[in-house]
Amino acid sequence: MKKLWGGRFSKTPEQWIEEFGASISFDQQLVLEDIEGSLAHVKMLGKTGILTQGESERIQAGLLKLKERAQAGELEYSVSEEDIHLNLEKMLIEEIGPAGGKLHTGRSRNDQVATDMHLYLKKQVKMIIEHVKELQSSLVKQAEKNVETILPGYTHLQRAQPVSFGHHLLAYFWMLERDKQRFEESLKRIDISPLGASALAGTTFPIDRHFSAELLGFSGVYENSMDAVSDRDFIVEFLSNSALTITHLTRLAEEIILWSSKEFSFIELDDTYATGSSIMPQKKNPDMAELIRGKSGRVFGNLISMLTILKGLPLTYNKDMQEDKEGMFDTVHTMIGSLKIFSGMIETMTVNKDVMKEAVNQDFSNATELADYLAAKGIPFREAHEIVGKLVLYCINKNCYLLDLSLEEFKEACGEISDDVYAVLSPTEAVRRRNSYGGTGFSQVKIQLEQAKKLI
Repeated sequence: MKKLWGGRFSKTPEQWIEEFGASISFDQQLVLEDIEGSLAHVKMLGKTGILTQGESERIQAGLLKLKERAQAGELEYSVSEEDIHLNLEKMLIEEIGPAGGKLHTGRSRNDQVATDMHLYLKKQVKMIIEHVKELQSSLVKQAEKNVETILPGYTHLQRAQPVSFGHHLLAYFWMLERDKQRFEESLKRIDISPLGASALAGTTFPIDRHFSAELLGFSGVYENSMDAVSDRDFIVEFLSNSALTITHLTRLAEEIILWSSKEFSFIELDDTYATGSSIMPQKKNPDMAELIRGKSGRVFGNLISMLTILKGLPLTYNKDMQEDKEGMFDTVHTMIGSLKIFSGMIETMTVNKDVMKEAVNQDFSNATELADYLAAKGIPFREAHEIVGKLVLYCINKNCYLLDLSLEEFKEACGEISDDVYAVLSPTEAVRRRNSYGGTGFSQVKIQLEQAKKLI
């Protein structure tokens, strides 16, 4: 079969080599972006007189027919035409005749594919931002219902201090807010048009790159044609932002996995987001959280792959860069799926408030309250720390907790302690009193919630 670029060649490659070199199996995902870019290009060719207005309109009509067929899933792609660009060009020629071959005037597949990816990522990043907002909304809804729900806060996975569960959930809201900002910031680098850079050096035709960019909704154009066709920074940035976002999701996934275990029993997941065992009838596994935790590996891998492809790559376009798409597509699909799953999982989970409350009443997470209490009475904090540490050891040996001690036992450890110590050691009061800005105090959590609502 005659290649659209085959004039210089005396023979065609064997089929298995064609299949190895072809990208149509995955870059067909860019079909609508490719047609969109072609429509803008041919309108520009007509405006500048490079093609007659009649030729431009005829090609536009053919492209619009291909777009309809693409949206209906009726296009059939061929490996022999290698990629989405040549497949569509061949279809266009079949649709309107030899005039379809004029579409490629003043451009190359190099600037064409770069334009497609800019268009694609611009849409997808905006969609990801919306899904981040949806997850933030789910976190806010649960946090609002659990401002005064208290659970142990942890450091080193050891119980540290009692905190508001709403406060804990809002920590992830703020992580996601930074993620959202990074994606929004990256749109500045995505929203640039490479169209018209041609193969690498521009073109002798009197094209109007700014007009094409305007038609495509880009805010500007690349200033250097070599940079335009070789730049993949915008993909690296997207992959990097995604890697950090899914890292945050894995942290929340791990907590959900722990909280839903029998050992914690702090939450129960909705059946939609859990699965059973093929052999153990009693099991309810947090598979969706585990799967997202695992999917981080492919997102990290896609980032490393892209960096490796670009490392040491000379200007401008090289066939290596065909490998830039699959990881990008995979990360887009992984991020959208993970964010959607998480939104539903957080919004529908059941919070076992009584179990959380019992946990903070049967631990030493209120020990810092006693140290602060002594420090407020004028005892140097380091000395107060030692007094409380000895009291904790005393309780461990006695198999009890600080609130179980009598006032006499407290006074034996430190004469400055009076009967107001019991109110101080109450987990609810311990949380309520932590009203420093951004703290876990109930009034501060409510302030956070108002700020969060404004941001989404």
